Amino acid sequence: METFKGSYTQQEPIPEEGIEAAIAVMRSGRLHRYNTAEGELAETVLLEQEFAAQVGAKYCLAVASGGYAMATALRAVGVKPGDRVLTNAFTLAPVPGAIAAVGAVPVFVGVTEQLVIDLDDLAAKADLADVLLLSHMRGHLADMEALMALCDQQNIIVIEDCAHTMGAAWKGVPSGTQGLVGCYSCQTYKHVNSGEGGLFVTNDAEVAARAVMLSGSYMMFGKHLAGPPQETFETIRYETPNISGRMDNLRAAILRPQLRKLDGQRDRWNARYNLIEDGLRDTPGLTVIDRPADETMVGSSIQFLLKGWDGTSVEEVLSRCLKRGVELKWFGASEPVGFTSRYDSWRYVDAPAMPESDEVLAGIIDMRVPLTFSLEDCALIARIIKSEVSAVYQSVKS
Repeated sequence: METFKGSYTQQEPIPEEGIEAAIAVMRSGRLHRYNTAEGELAETVLLEQEFAAQVGAKYCLAVASGGYAMATALRAVGVKPGDRVLTNAFTLAPVPGAIAAVGAVPVFVGVTEQLVIDLDDLAAKADLADVLLLSHMRGHLADMEALMALCDQQNIIVIEDCAHTMGAAWKGVPSGTQGLVGCYSCQTYKHVNSGEGGLFVTNDAEVAARAVMLSGSYMMFGKHLAGPPQETFETIRYETPNISGRMDNLRAAILRPQLRKLDGQRDRWNARYNLIEDGLRDTPGLTVIDRPADETMVGSSIQFLLKGWDGTSVEEVLSRCLKRGVELKWFGASEPVGFTSRYDSWRYVDAPAMPESDEVLAGIIDMRVPLTFSLEDCALIARIIKSEVSAVYQSVKS
């Protein structure tokens, strides 16, 4: 019986260029973004300029984490304690956590079988809040033209959570640049790896200025060369609290060469994703999630549905695959396990039941696709999943 022996948590090494740049920062001792020698541009400044150019945004801010970027975005667009904020029912804990961090209240919007936000449910709830924190969960992009048209019509501000879509696009428009703010994660399991870290982009000068001040710039906002014009800070600098969450030069040094490689990394991820997806097609009882032609995806994880399966059978599939080295995660479990929590797991939110979304969530199976997997590994993984799903399905049917 074939068994996979790879690791789902092993990442590729940091590029040598990043290691050398990090060593140079450590040798200088100037890790803090505002601690620069005369004539020197900090690594954080260079990172912000380069990422803004890469996605086509006017302004960029490097911060401590993707979660911090989201909470900062909410504060910067004016969300206050007690305000309601729309967000996906299918997402990860840092998204409602960012809303709760500013004292606001998440209002969950349903998920479709394509694993994107349900635009009909969003339209039905549009009068409940002025802001949507849109999670591109697991890299699945909704029809962004339709979503933005709906939100513009309803005067809803859109903040994009792009933790899983750095390098992705909808009809060629980079993810994170259609909403007012785009928030990205640089945590180890994302598309670039600095351990922790985040990036914040916007084309709005006032939002950018508030974010810079919130991040803890003191009065050194003039050192933000990817920030807004100095006059934008005239009033904002006195009215905005310091909620320190800056990125340091060490992490920025590690990230810059990774961002330059992102397009090539996307191609490598997608080759692995497509191989697994092709191997899973026509598996009895398993539904592959077809990706829309307008989406440029980054296949760093893959999902499929076991629609209508009972919990015992799903758990048997997970157990059988795990015995053969394949680690699958399930978003339908009654209790959260690891990162697979869902909207009814977050008990600090009084969320009404969402039966249609519950049916979708009950069947979502998720798997990371690290670049340390070879193409041969991916073909083997697909064969194992196909074999075990088929076996359990036939057993239940008989």
